[in-house]
Amino acid sequence: MTERPPVLSVRGLSVRFLMPGGRRVAAVTDAHFDVAPGECLALIGESGCGKSVLASALLGLLPANARTAGQARLGDLDLLTADERTLARTVRGRRIGLVPQSPAAHLTPVRTIRSQLEETVAELTGVRGRTALRAAAEQAAARAEFPAGHLDRYPHELSGGLAQRAATALALVGDAPLLLADEPTTGLDRDLVDRTVDELRRHVDTDGDRGLLMITHDLAAAERIADRVAVMYAGRIVELADATAFFGTPGPRHPYSRGLLEALPDRAFTPIPGLPPELGDLPDGCAFAARCPRATGACTALPPFTGSVACHHPAPADRAAATEDIRA
Repeated sequence: MTERPPVLSVRGLSVRFLMPGGRRVAAVTDAHFDVAPGECLALIGESGCGKSVLASALLGLLPANARTAGQARLGDLDLLTADERTLARTVRGRRIGLVPQSPAAHLTPVRTIRSQLEETVAELTGVRGRTALRAAAEQAAARAEFPAGHLDRYPHELSGGLAQRAATALALVGDAPLLLADEPTTGLDRDLVDRTVDELRRHVDTDGDRGLLMITHDLAAAERIADRVAVMYAGRIVELADATAFFGTPGPRHPYSRGLLEALPDRAFTPIPGLPPELGDLPDGCAFAARCPRATGACTALPPFTGSVACHHPAPADRAAATEDIRA
């Protein structure tokens, strides 16, 4: 995107969960990616592939039985080695804004949305005074399309969609350099999806210094605002691509990525056969081989990430060759 240093630089990030009996679950394996200033990177993949675990690792919110390796640098800070005090006081909310996957669990149940917004505004922006805080909280709510008439309600009085918008409003308050949106469109109708992701995009575009990492199942939302797409399967990133090429021509190169697009109702509406492997029992070779129409004996070896894809049999990178490959 630019020649400036990335907002976030992830190198070799791995997460293992230590289970009873000495078993290890490989939730994330050797993730490499950057989020540049002014960029939205969409991280996509089926449920259980490790996307949300990766997000939790960046925020230091993994459970006690998790072990991490690699680096995740936010400026000069390695998020994986930072202590809890640093993460709580200088990172969460201030340098990374989080739109959580389960907003109801992140909202304080005994306080109204207005009071939570006012407290967040006061803490992250320095606004003081009842009138100023009230106005700032209402402005923050409006950014996320949260209706002013619901500000004095408690979280349990909100629908799932309203809780999602409240969480989005809270995440945007600090204008953090990195916004991490974990399934930010859950429970929203199509019109609100578009307006929500457009607001997330505006957060990135305001001064060109901020980045957005959006974890999503909603490929239409990803197509709407993403600059690049990272595809995760069975804990590994298997493809990194320009969003225009990924959703258009020549399209994805990894067979799994192609399967995700072909499963959409406005495309072939053809599901990927089979199920992903258990993260605690991954094969030695390509984890997608058992579901892949291109699989050969070569797939018993783990494919390296070469260029933009980790696959022994990727689709061609150029437009003409990709078209012939699709026809074949």
